[in-house]
Amino acid sequence: MQLVVARIGRAHGIKGEVTVEVRTDEPELRLAPGAVLATDPAETGPLTIETGRVHSGRLLLRFEGVTDRNAAEALRNTLLIAEVDPEELPEEEDEYYDHQLIDLDVVTKDGAEVGRITEISHLPSQDLFIVERPDGSEVMIPFVEEIVTEIDLREQRAVIDPPAGLIDDRAEIASSRDEA
Repeated sequence: MQLVVARIGRAHGIKGEVTVEVRTDEPELRLAPGAVLATDPAETGPLTIETGRVHSGRLLLRFEGVTDRNAAEALRNTLLIAEVDPEELPEEEDEYYDHQLIDLDVVTKDGAEVGRITEISHLPSQDLFIVERPDGSEVMIPFVEEIVTEIDLREQRAVIDPPAGLIDDRAEIASSRDEA
């Protein structure tokens, strides 16, 4: 199974290094020196990581055969794709790969159908499930313990306990004016 693990950003310096936007929870495993990665677009790769280092909080990579700024800049926006065994699981018990979560049915704790996970959006503060509802609309559900109470891979479902207003329009609005 192929998983996108990073996107190449701008060139860094003059010796062929590039910044990368990491899209894996295991960069030390997937983006280590010696790793051979497929690319999208395919004609750009495969690329073999020669070196990697962190500079000012950003991961910088250098690939074999990429020796100057122009060659590095030509790789900009290329997706890096790792081959992963579909049976492989993350190290932590409560961690999941995106491919394990895509297509799970989402239900509330009382069993009401919400929809199906179609995408995982990785934001700086938290991840979001993009859920397609039966009527074709979408709802975004924060992937946090307080809301997503259970992931059952065997039953292919995610159980949620949404606060009022998250998946419907019945939000509870509190106002200090109501007390007066």
